[in-house]
Amino acid sequence: MPTQYIYLHGFASSPKSAKARDISDRFTQIQTQLQIPDLNAGDFSHLTITRQLTQVAAEFSHDSVPVTLIGSSLGGLISAHLGQQHLQLQRLVLLAPAFGFLSHWLPKLGDEEVQRWQREKYLMVYHYGEGRSLPLSYDFVTDAAQYREEMLQRPIPTLILHGKKDEVIPIEASRDFARSRPWVELVELDSDHALGNVMAEIWQAICFFCQLP
Repeated sequence: MPTQYIYLHGFASSPKSAKARDISDRFTQIQTQLQIPDLNAGDFSHLTITRQLTQVAAEFSHDSVPVTLIGSSLGGLISAHLGQQHLQLQRLVLLAPAFGFLSHWLPKLGDEEVQRWQREKYLMVYHYGEGRSLPLSYDFVTDAAQYREEMLQRPIPTLILHGKKDEVIPIEASRDFARSRPWVELVELDSDHALGNVMAEIWQAICFFCQLP
């Protein structure tokens, strides 16, 4: 039975990101369909992890069709939580997954900025997909806080590809995740968060892991 492949882009990104386009082109070359939903859903301001989980789950085909998710950054975190919730997910490929997202992002904003965000309800966030700043509701933070990595215990075959020079999500986050989960394979790459210089290596690893032609 053919597998359904879905790519999930990262936070403040879009289906038109460099990584999404690169992987999409490679899937086209092997004549395999890859779905890339827009997780902004036309309303980035009210983005939450819960909304993304619901949106992606609605993309799954009939229950009996196996699904493989390829998730980048926050899309990787979303993929991991979907893998926990849905048995038809049979493989995960996580590119620099945003484990501990809030614990890495909020300290960079600083306490004052976070308190102001909480008070004023919205924070202007630069959206790379749109090329401009957009307001994001503080609901994103309160919603994200309930999703914890320790909940992710389903032994689903998982391949993590993470750059050793990642400046957004330190590679330690993936090392910690893989350490206590023998079903997770971590490949450390000589790259940063964007992984732009190692796309050929990533594709090779995806093909091998997913048994693509």
